[in-house]
Amino acid sequence: MSVLPIERVHGDHLIDRSAQNITIDADHSALGRILQTVGRPVREVRLRSLLDRPVVEVEGVDSSLQLFDGQSGHRLSPLNEQWARSIAMGVYRGAGKQPPTALHIAQASTEYRGPLPAWQLAFPDEESTRIYVSANTGRITAVRNGTWRLYDFFWGLHIMDWKNHEDFNTPWLMAFAAGGLVLALCGTVLLYFRWPKKRRKPKAL
Repeated sequence: MSVLPIERVHGDHLIDRSAQNITIDADHSALGRILQTVGRPVREVRLRSLLDRPVVEVEGVDSSLQLFDGQSGHRLSPLNEQWARSIAMGVYRGAGKQPPTALHIAQASTEYRGPLPAWQLAFPDEESTRIYVSANTGRITAVRNGTWRLYDFFWGLHIMDWKNHEDFNTPWLMAFAAGGLVLALCGTVLLYFRWPKKRRKPKAL
């Protein structure tokens, strides 16, 4: 796993992440309407740009996320396929020339364990790039490619979680860790008994 560049594993060469982090000013009157529309206690309000338009991302105290238009105050989430496709194509900088295929994701999988619901945009390039877009915020939540899948395969072997590739407390891992500890202790004891001891020379009469 150390041989694979972590930047390629994360897919940094395939998308432009800076486009997701632009903060802007929004219409304060629209912001007031948005807070009234939410109808629940709010933890944080984030103003940013999405597809060159101002949007307001509202996080409730229950960790729920909603997205609103920063000018009209209209609710945008959950985003539809057209939105997700435009977002993915706007940040993608790989070699694929054809538009991606979209798939709505409602359940976590080995490849994607991020916020749900989400959209999977699969690009027909050499790396089989898949960009995941949160349906509630429009943010890029994951990028998967061939390098990531190879890394994840060996990671699953490393932690001995053959299914989800994320559990460090599997019985297999604990059994091998205990076995390794026992072997180390036994080796230390054997080394002590096998270590050559200094013999005293007999005294001359």
